[in-house]
Amino acid sequence: MYQNKDYQLSSLSGTKVSSAAIDQRVVVLRWIIVVLIILLTGNVFRRQVLEAPHYRALAKDQQTAKITSQPERGRIYAYDQTASDFGVTSASENNNFFPLATNIMMFDVWVVPRNLKDPEDSARVLAEKLSLDAAKLLPEFQSGKLYIPPIAKRIDKVKAEEIANLNIRGIITVPSPVRFYPETEMAAQTIGFVNYDGAGSSGVEKYYDNELKGVPGVIYGLKDTKGRVIGINDQAKAQNGVDLVLTLDSTVQFMAERELKSSIEKYGASGGTIIIAEPKTGRVLAMANSPSYDPNKFNEVSQEEQWKFLNPAVSDVYEPGSIFKPLVMAAAIDAGLVEPDTKPDDLPGGFKNMVSIDGYEIHNSQDKSFGFETMTQVLENSDNIGMIWVGDKAGNETLGKYLTNFGVGAKTGIDLGAEGVGKLSEPSKWRNVNRATIAFGQGVSVTPIQILAAYMALANNGKLVKPHILDTIISPSGEEKKIETTEVRDVVKPETAAKIKEMLVSVVERGHGKKAAVAGFRVAGKTGTAQIPKKDGPGYEETAHIGSFAGFAPADDPKFVMLVKLDRPTSVEWAESSAAPAFGTIAKWLLTNYYR
Repeated sequence: MYQNKDYQLSSLSGTKVSSAAIDQRVVVLRWIIVVLIILLTGNVFRRQVLEAPHYRALAKDQQTAKITSQPERGRIYAYDQTASDFGVTSASENNNFFPLATNIMMFDVWVVPRNLKDPEDSARVLAEKLSLDAAKLLPEFQSGKLYIPPIAKRIDKVKAEEIANLNIRGIITVPSPVRFYPETEMAAQTIGFVNYDGAGSSGVEKYYDNELKGVPGVIYGLKDTKGRVIGINDQAKAQNGVDLVLTLDSTVQFMAERELKSSIEKYGASGGTIIIAEPKTGRVLAMANSPSYDPNKFNEVSQEEQWKFLNPAVSDVYEPGSIFKPLVMAAAIDAGLVEPDTKPDDLPGGFKNMVSIDGYEIHNSQDKSFGFETMTQVLENSDNIGMIWVGDKAGNETLGKYLTNFGVGAKTGIDLGAEGVGKLSEPSKWRNVNRATIAFGQGVSVTPIQILAAYMALANNGKLVKPHILDTIISPSGEEKKIETTEVRDVVKPETAAKIKEMLVSVVERGHGKKAAVAGFRVAGKTGTAQIPKKDGPGYEETAHIGSFAGFAPADDPKFVMLVKLDRPTSVEWAESSAAPAFGTIAKWLLTNYYR
């Protein structure tokens, strides 16, 4: 029988298959194998050559432990000149330092529920030791979890040792460095605090947070197959934060805070601020505020009272009143428009008790006419009408230029956060009534540190310097860096400043500043009783006021400039009976003890 050799019988199905088709399938299979080999080779090449660094890194991560070590936060000090007989020694000696912020070791209590043998007994014992509720602890202790949040934080060493000595499996005491403020409320708003995340919040703690917190370290170790560290490969040690020595003097700060609290209580004020600084260097010796808070207990300050975290000395904005008058007078004298003995010869009868400007009646504070006063007497009597005349002499452009140079309407640049700006409107847009009110310190706003800086310029022969709170930076190795004085600009000529000094001495000796006087010393200064603008509309509150006194001493060679500000005193009407006596008390101590 004839059989076509192009066909074969299938032994399984009897189906006839062409030998050509079989050859075609073999070719396809070969190509599939070739492609798979190419893909496999390419994948191996990609992994072993192109992506080798990536996989080496993965392998290293699986074999290497990375542990972060935390640095110690730098400490904050004030000077304490009493510790070295009023003389400042080298910062590195530390014998004249007063700690304001330091670190103490506290402990957190951790629980691993999975490791507890007797959760009920453990809850009972710990609750008793830590004054906690055992019933609330028990559900977590019985949960069998690997981790629960610490059941207690920041316990002292004695209590931590008591708990550790219980030898309860699954209970761990973990060291936790905590920021500590040994003087509680002293300079609290200036220093600030460190929150539970370890970040500086407000004050110096926030402004210099990067310098204080240091740089974390890293330790690289070998891990076994179970993830346990079995050796150290490399390490970068943590760099501790720098220590900061502030310009504050602890004794001066203490005196300022004591007198501020006494004055607030005596005169029924709602609060206040006292700042003391050196006019030639800008170093702030004291910055006292009340009400205050304890930075050790910042978490206990209610949401409604967290305004206490702000520093009123640099943040609060207010209309200064008559302590602003010497700045306006200095502008007119420096511009050659008046002299200390100038009288208003162009006004029939001299200065009245009232003037009408742009439809507004403006009165003297005591509604009294002073007639033909000299400019010195205008300051002695705190004559609003006389100051309006001086402002008119200067005009918008001149007056605006000088006030801007004094720093009104701009930040001083002090090294503290949340500094306020105040407000000085554009001089070209002043109406006559605007210029009039600005001349006696209303319709313009400043911060306490701004007005202090302006008085520093008057005391420093007309030269404005930047106030600062940091004096020295000490590195962990002990290297010191001193903060230098920053001169901003010349505001008025030295001879103008000298004239204003004499006028302000006359205010203390013959005017409203008598209660700021110190026997045996020439004190220069000015009172200010400022109205408080309404919050809900134009105009001022009926009875409330802010009493201030700004000045310096000794007038011939000023060692300090001081501002006393009392908010809403209720038992006195004028600053000469509240802020001026407080100034005098502190000035007497400074002149007879501190600058002996």
